[in-house]
Amino acid sequence: MVKERARILVVGGGYVGMYTALRLQRQLKQEIGRGEAEITLVTPDPYMTYQPFLPEAAAGAVSPRHVVVPLRRVLPHCRVVAGEVTAIDHARRTATLTTLATDEEGTGPRRLTYDELVLAPGSVSRTLPIPGLADHAIGFKTVEEAIGLRNHVIEQMDIASSTRDPAIRDAALTFVFVGGGFAGVEALAELEDMARYTTRYYHNVEPEDLKWILVEASDRILPEVGEDMGRYTVSELRRRNIDVRLGTRLESCADRVAVLSDGARFPTRTVVWTAGVKPHPVLAASDLPLTGRGRLKCTPELTVEGVTHAWAAGDAAAVPDLTADRPGTHTAPNAQHAVRQAKLLGDNIARSLRGEPLQTYAHKYVGSVASLGLHKGVAYVYGRKLKGYPAWFMHRAYHLSRIPTFNRKARVLAEWTLSGLFKREIVSLGSLEHPRAEFELAAGGKPSDESSGDPKGSS
Repeated sequence: MVKERARILVVGGGYVGMYTALRLQRQLKQEIGRGEAEITLVTPDPYMTYQPFLPEAAAGAVSPRHVVVPLRRVLPHCRVVAGEVTAIDHARRTATLTTLATDEEGTGPRRLTYDELVLAPGSVSRTLPIPGLADHAIGFKTVEEAIGLRNHVIEQMDIASSTRDPAIRDAALTFVFVGGGFAGVEALAELEDMARYTTRYYHNVEPEDLKWILVEASDRILPEVGEDMGRYTVSELRRRNIDVRLGTRLESCADRVAVLSDGARFPTRTVVWTAGVKPHPVLAASDLPLTGRGRLKCTPELTVEGVTHAWAAGDAAAVPDLTADRPGTHTAPNAQHAVRQAKLLGDNIARSLRGEPLQTYAHKYVGSVASLGLHKGVAYVYGRKLKGYPAWFMHRAYHLSRIPTFNRKARVLAEWTLSGLFKREIVSLGSLEHPRAEFELAAGGKPSDESSGDPKGSS
């Protein structure tokens, strides 16, 4: 029995937000039924994206609808609000948010009051003031970006196949990825695998014509899988004629020319930016304590340090790592910790409402797995190193077990089975990004600026 009626506000619908709300609706099922507790989840998108499957969605191995989990389906006892929290005044227990109807109503941002706050907004792409980056680069954090990138790559092959200008052809077939973490390496490897397969259906584009470049500022890639597996990954990528440039930075991509710090220049129509993330801006727009890197200062119990009734986990939280040898270490901002923290977070909120003692979070990092394309991968798990097919199989098995809901597991497994029996799909649906462009032209109007006058184009 909870001490008093509790209004719980969960900010963010990612790993932490969804799993915390899921845990809370189970732990407080009776209290919710009696009206003693209510859970409100505010998120820009009414679904949770399982990001480890974004590279496979970009390569066409998994349908984009199956890498997202509809929140209203898995959280039937929670109120899901499609909107964005822009500021938090925890001293007054209020959150300022905008919704899809805010502009239509003309009443300005709404204010939502709460008793318990769970901050799980995740992170956003960390960009640098590089000339041309905002105009030409593509991110890789959302399912929309993954599918847009797939359409874009196939469209560039269409351009190269149909042009007689060697400069245009060379730029269309040059793909530059910036960032050697999981997102950059897996996205590049999966798309290179897909594009190499796709060339068999073009009469004048060969695999050797494609130029793939990975730019990483440090001296290694995939640090999570260990130094040896990182070196193996570099060797594997270079064996596939992928130009891996370590200790190199992107200095400009203005005028569709990628200029690197080592002096190299590559005319290109594709720059993919995966060079790190930063805390969500809403953290800075709150009155809660932050670390020097902009993350929330948290305790091992996942409460925000120095304040009451505020909780956090995941990318937004600097949670002490009780299993680390060096004091002052925080848990890594990855899915492995986020999912486990979310479950404990839900349990601790329920314990707090019932006046029970809280538990501390402690989980020793077990390792990482990464896919490098079909039947290729690397893994470093419990001190053991795997590469090639065994690592790829472990990658798929692990993430299949972790994606939420039996529905999604069954659909992803079915798609993998069918993809082993049939050929890859190589269709670009760039018009999905500008669905009204063709109708605007047919109706005698001018295409919007977003469509660039091309109703079929994705670039």
